[in-house]
Amino acid sequence: MRILVTGATGQVGGALLARLPASAAALAADRSVLDLAKPPAIPGTLDRLAPDIIVNAAAYTAVDKAEDETDLAMRVNAEAPGMIARWAAARGVPLIHFSTDYVFDGSGERAWREDDQPRPLSVYGVTKLAGENEVRAVGGTFLIVRTSWVYAAAGKNFLRTIARLARERTELRVAADQIGAPTSAALIGGAVAGMLADGIESLGERCARAGGLVHLAAAGETSWHGFACAIVEGLKARRVALAVEQIVPIATEEFPTKARRPHNSRLDLTRWQSVFGMTPPHWQKALAPELDRLAAEFATTGGG
Repeated sequence: MRILVTGATGQVGGALLARLPASAAALAADRSVLDLAKPPAIPGTLDRLAPDIIVNAAAYTAVDKAEDETDLAMRVNAEAPGMIARWAAARGVPLIHFSTDYVFDGSGERAWREDDQPRPLSVYGVTKLAGENEVRAVGGTFLIVRTSWVYAAAGKNFLRTIARLARERTELRVAADQIGAPTSAALIGGAVAGMLADGIESLGERCARAGGLVHLAAAGETSWHGFACAIVEGLKARRVALAVEQIVPIATEEFPTKARRPHNSRLDLTRWQSVFGMTPPHWQKALAPELDRLAAEFATTGGG
């Protein structure tokens, strides 16, 4: 079974590649192999790679830059997934495609279900929703996986940013009115590897049962402020020297950004649990091994 993973050097792609079944022949595709910014070239590349399953973990994720780079974000997040989906559907190849909580407007306090109406607030959210629609319109065997607040011990993400700033500054100011579930790339990679473990036939049946769309995230909820506090407390418990003395909760409006963020990023996980039989760990439990890795890195290199 040849499994193509796009975005191989990214957080989710890397975590998945590390957890694929031993029987799988992994095809790791970074931008040099499959450039989603050039959709017309995608079919030819896929012809050469000839995968049995495609996991599209690549995306344009620079949320604020997307407000200025709309065309590029649309090519990567919408046109390219559509091209991949058409190639896959024509050949009976299952496609797993990642999306985001940013397709919702963040209103209310209830966890978003798969059948709730998307209303993105940002260009990034608009392009990711467009990508969902491209995949869905093609048909075939597909599963769109929406997740939220992705982080890892490696890469560029909130965990590493807070860890760095906590070593440099005595005070941090972090939004306390955006609520969601921090979700480690390792959790996502493990879940998707589990989906693939039983083979193509089982995957196709479960994709159909899920209606081609599922929410996947850690259990529980917190704010970005709560997440930052957990990171700092966890690093201190692991004897990492930090300068920070205070983490101040602020309103989103006190730290304006070019792109609007949803206040409510809670995702309902019922469908994922029911269809795939997986119980998500609490976000704090999933955070612990990433903090272990980060603390070990700092002890070895002193890096941030």
